[in-house]
This record gives sequence, structure tokens and C-alpha cells, in this order.
Amino acid sequence: MSTDQDLLTDGLLTHPYAVYDRLRDTAPVHRVTGPDGSPAWLVTRYDDVREALANPLLSLDKRHALPGGYKGFALPPALDANLLNMDPPDHTRIRRLVGRAFTTRRVEQLRAPIRRTADHLLDALGTSGGPHGSTDLIAAYAAPLPITVICDLLGVPDGHRRDFRAWTDVLVAPDPARPQAAKEAVVAMLGFFTQLLAAKRKEPADDLLSDLIAVRDESGSTGNDRAGSDRLSEDELMSLAFLILFAGYENTVQLIGTAVLALLQHPDQLAALRADPSRLPAAVEEFVRYDGPALLAIRRFPREDVTIGDVTVPAGETVLLSLAAANRDPRRFPDADRFDLGRDATGHLALGHGIHYCLGAPLARLETEIALAALLERLPDLKLDGDPGDLRWRPSLRARGLLALPVTY
Repeated sequence: MSTDQDLLTDGLLTHPYAVYDRLRDTAPVHRVTGPDGSPAWLVTRYDDVREALANPLLSLDKRHALPGGYKGFALPPALDANLLNMDPPDHTRIRRLVGRAFTTRRVEQLRAPIRRTADHLLDALGTSGGPHGSTDLIAAYAAPLPITVICDLLGVPDGHRRDFRAWTDVLVAPDPARPQAAKEAVVAMLGFFTQLLAAKRKEPADDLLSDLIAVRDESGSTGNDRAGSDRLSEDELMSLAFLILFAGYENTVQLIGTAVLALLQHPDQLAALRADPSRLPAAVEEFVRYDGPALLAIRRFPREDVTIGDVTVPAGETVLLSLAAANRDPRRFPDADRFDLGRDATGHLALGHGIHYCLGAPLARLETEIALAALLERLPDLKLDGDPGDLRWRPSLRARGLLALPVTY
């Protein structure tokens, strides 16, 4: 065990994988200072992270946390009663209610609509740029594609989508110069979801949010009472809508951006994928292993003293599991820092493991596959516009994503 690692000053914001390589080689578990100055334990090695992800003694419920430890950003109760803060049986109940919408079979039915959206966005690039053009691929393609898909799935009106993107960006990477911005974004999102649920109750539609409201209202209750075995409380309903929209957008925009960057920085791998696009589904697994959208899993709190690696973590203290470090662990993936679409990347932890495995994983995989397929077909001369060292990354210890990706085509 090593101690007193300050994540904010150790270069993690700018060079996360180099930092994680060093931490992983030094010790399996580190005592660290979180982004708010609170203490936590950081786990970096693949076997330890995988085991911890599935350990029922490591709770996501903040009621098991000791005072003074890192707990992540705070949300009001109406947005906080979501799967990222729950253990069984509540986690099991809610995941069962919404899980049917995200099965591989149901998600596959979205293939044609997602491709239409991708083509529409690329059409806009063609008309604005002429025979040759340049653009920020995040703003023009990687961001609007997933926000359109998840908003269509939930039934969010077009006019609110740009606002939601702005609120999400503030929450993922708060601006130290504007400390009130995150609170303002939370207030705005709470108002947004309150109005959206009221509108859907008044005029239900053929969308996931209307279906969840029907599940909630069939119980015949109107307050924030604890839900029954197959029901949702009002807070759970709103929190679930928030989580689906937030995670469905945030993770996928980051994954599309880093996947495109990896290909542009490795022209041999890009050429191989162009030559055989049928490799795309398997390639997505290497994209998420090599540079996935989450550096850390959601923080956990031991229900009792737990031994991880060679360290005993006291009950109630905060445990941070580094998915990024685990996925670059050479003990599990030989030559792990090499981007190789020919490797077997199955078993990566980028989307979690165990009962908290990412609910939207099938949708994120499909969107990334389709987004890249469309780019490969329609922009054969896609290139990075500028020096990779000048690229700007989100100032976030949790989320790994580009602020912009300038390209020519």
C-alpha cells in the first residue's frame, strides 16, 4: 500500500494512463485524496478491481459511508434515488423494471434509426464543408448522435436537447471558476424532469418514459413513499429518467470520440478496419478497453472491513476502482498500452462487472459501431486536424472524454 497520492496534482487529468501505470506497479491499493479533498482508497490492478466490482460487501448506498470520506457529487433526493446509489433489493427491482428496454434484442431494433441519424449528421457536414471540409467531430457528430438516440428512446422533445447537453457537461467537468454552475445545472435539470414527467402523464406516448410512468402510477400512490416489489417511487422514477438520459448520452459521446481518435492515431488499424468493416463489433471491445469513457467506477463503501489486495479497508471508507488502470494491466492484457484491434479484448471492465454492469452497454456498443461504420463509409479521407498533443480533454477524474476533436475530410 502507498499513501498520500493526490489525484489532482499527480497528472491524472492530463496523462491518466501514465499515472495509473505507475500506481499499479507500485502497489495494488493506494490511499488517495479525492477531488474534494476527502480521503479514499484507490484500487488499480485488474484482478482486484474485477473482484471488488462484484463484491456484495462493497455498497453503492451512501448510507454505509462514514462522515468525511469522498462520496462523489451530491444531487437532490429526486435525482439521487438511482441505480448508482442502490444495492439489492431496490437495485434488483428497478433494474428489472427498466432492463427490458436495453436487451440486445430490443436495442438491435434501433439499428436503422441510429444509422439514419448518423447519415443525417454526415449529410450536414457535406453540405457545409463542400468537397473538402473541417469540423469539430465531437460537436458535429459524436455528441448529437447519442443525445438524439437516447432522447428519442425516452421521448424528450427536440427543443430541450441542447440544454441537457450543456447541463451534463457542467456536472461531469465542473468549472472551478464558476462554483455555482453545477448547482444551477442541477436545479435546471430538476425543473426539466418535473415538467417532462407532468407532460408525459398528461399526454403519454410510445416511449420509454411513458412506460415507466405507467408502471409508477399503476401503484395508485402519489407521494415519495417507498415503492413496492414491482413499483417505482416518485423519486425513483425521476432519478431513473435522469440516469438513463445522463449516462446514455455522456458515456457514448466520449466513447465515439476516443474511438475515432485511436483510429486516426493508428493508421494501420484504421486501414485494416476499412478493409474489413465486419470486424467493427469486435473492435468496439478494444476501443472501450484501450480508452473507455469511465476512468473510475462509481465509489463504493464497505459494509464491514474488507481486504483488497494486501490492504484492509475499514468499513464505511470510500473505495475507488480504477477501470482505466485495470484495463491497461499487463497481467491481464499483454502489451496493454498497445492499441490492437486484433487482440481479444473480452473481459475488459470498461462497462463494469457483476450486478452493476452497465445497463446501457448494448446500446453504447451499437451506437459506437454504427457511428464508426458511417464514418468509414462516407469520409474516406478523415484525418486529425492538428497536433494530438494540442487536444483538450475534459477536466474530470471520473469521465474520459475529448472537449473537441478537430478533423479534416
